[in-house]
Amino acid sequence: MVAALVRLRLLYLRNSFRRSTGQLVAVILGAVYGVFALVVVLGALIGLSFAPREVATTALVLAGSAAVLGWAVLPLLMSGVEQTLDPARLAVYPIPLRTMMIGMLLSGAVGVAGAATTLAALGTALPWWRAPGVALAALVTGVLGAATCIVVSRATTSVASGLASGRRFREASGLLVLIPLILAGPIIIGVTRGLRSSADALPAVADGLSWSPLGAVWAVPGALAAGDALGALARLLIALATFAVLWLVWRWGLGRSLVTPTRASSRVRAPGKPGLFGILPATPAGAIAARCLTYWFRDPRYLRQLIVIPLIPALMWFYASLNHSNSFLIASGPIIAFALGVGMLADVSYDSTAFALHLSKAVPGRADRWGRAGAMLAFGVPAVAIVTIGTAAAEGELAIAPALLGLSLGILLTGAGVCSVTSARLVFPVPNPGDNPFKSRPGAGFALMGPTFASWGVLAVLCLPEIALLIVAVVTRDALWAWAGLVVGVALGGVLLTVGARVGGRVLDARGPELLLQLRKDA
Repeated sequence: MVAALVRLRLLYLRNSFRRSTGQLVAVILGAVYGVFALVVVLGALIGLSFAPREVATTALVLAGSAAVLGWAVLPLLMSGVEQTLDPARLAVYPIPLRTMMIGMLLSGAVGVAGAATTLAALGTALPWWRAPGVALAALVTGVLGAATCIVVSRATTSVASGLASGRRFREASGLLVLIPLILAGPIIIGVTRGLRSSADALPAVADGLSWSPLGAVWAVPGALAAGDALGALARLLIALATFAVLWLVWRWGLGRSLVTPTRASSRVRAPGKPGLFGILPATPAGAIAARCLTYWFRDPRYLRQLIVIPLIPALMWFYASLNHSNSFLIASGPIIAFALGVGMLADVSYDSTAFALHLSKAVPGRADRWGRAGAMLAFGVPAVAIVTIGTAAAEGELAIAPALLGLSLGILLTGAGVCSVTSARLVFPVPNPGDNPFKSRPGAGFALMGPTFASWGVLAVLCLPEIALLIVAVVTRDALWAWAGLVVGVALGGVLLTVGARVGGRVLDARGPELLLQLRKDA
């Protein structure tokens, strides 16, 4: 049975190469990236063989502790990404619990992340190749360390399965991933500066981690190399005890989920509360705008786009302070406008099969386009205006604020117009409603890449007048050019939005059934 579970995992990997051309290319590039990263890690491990013993031990303990911590935390934040051997689907088969656990452990080791972690863990023997006994011990602890990484991920997800079944938990966990991704630059710079200033403290930190469940298994070879056999034995016992505790926790959580599978909670709301549907006009466009606004503020797939509104100014402020230039901060408004405008590219794709309601009710394509664009502009225009004027005032650039606002609003309106046409012609593989917002199918990124870059290029060309007027206003500091930029941005953007909504509406009327068929295939 264990072999059958492992074969099932390998069969899934093999079938991933038999999908569409775009998916095959994505899988191959992902494999190339993984191999490249693994080669870099193994090269670093070989380089540690020429470093002093203390440096090698410190590096291995810190890196190993980070790996264990990452395996414990990331599955919680990105739940739903790996579903090949979902316990809920295996519960209907008479598989003994111990057999299922061993099968899931080995299947995790043959996955992309598991295989890379296992090979890197075995590579921790490379720094000790001059001492064969220590290298052999490192191979053993490497296997134990890789197994600990996989088991800790299974244990945390099993224990948290009750929380993960709730929609609010999935929304919060998915959005929490986006914050460090957006702030990756400042985080990396901050960590790098911190490490440079506290490099002398790293050995002490590694020594403390070597006696903890995170780093004990990675410190055993270093202790043996230092001649501390008793310390190596003590750390090995800590590592074995950690694995045993994690195994028992995983067994308890898995057994509980198999006997009493978690279900998403639901509740009945009181009637008479139509929400936005009672506020916006009772027209096809108004109803679509109300529905889309509800999605924007409740669907995590849309919420991850909204979170850039407060994060972009913070990111730009960081780079502005780092480079002593105000050009970074005042770019916040146009960047947010760009993100919101092109964010409508996959709007129909997010509807999934619910788009059938539009066709069954014969909603005019123009109403669909205006409803979706109106929902985004209802909050996008105030947000862009506040950020643009606020950042310009903070940097003392109120003289060019009108032109900057004209560019921002022009990008926002023009982007909505461009996407009104693009999203009426194409749909893309996106996370289904209720899925983790970061879940993606193989090849989805490449399917979206071409239309995205094309939309960016069209948007850049259409916004050239606003860009030119902003440049002139910055150079001349003439208020006339600044206000001209505002007028042109709003007027030209409004015209392009109107044209895009009309053209996109006609395209949607003609291609609606084809879009629904594609959405059903991607569901």
